Amino acid sequence: MATFPKVLIGLGILLVVVGLIWMVGGRFLNFGRLPGDISYEKGNVRFYFPIVTCIVVSVVLSFIFYLVRLFSR
Repeated sequence: MATFPKVLIGLGILLVVVGLIWMVGGRFLNFGRLPGDISYEKGNVRFYFPIVTCIVVSVVLSFIFYLVRLFSR
């Protein structure tokens, strides 16, 4: 089997696992509403920018990609 289909299968499995963790863990973790996320509400206007959540996701993904690159040699 070629490597590209293996990568797609791996990414699909990873997305399913992340989705399950998010679905189950979302009840216990307040991910997406972390302290430091910008939230503004006045009248009919609601603005939300999850800056701390973006930073956390970026750090975690950078670490995962670093590990993948480290062990793929």
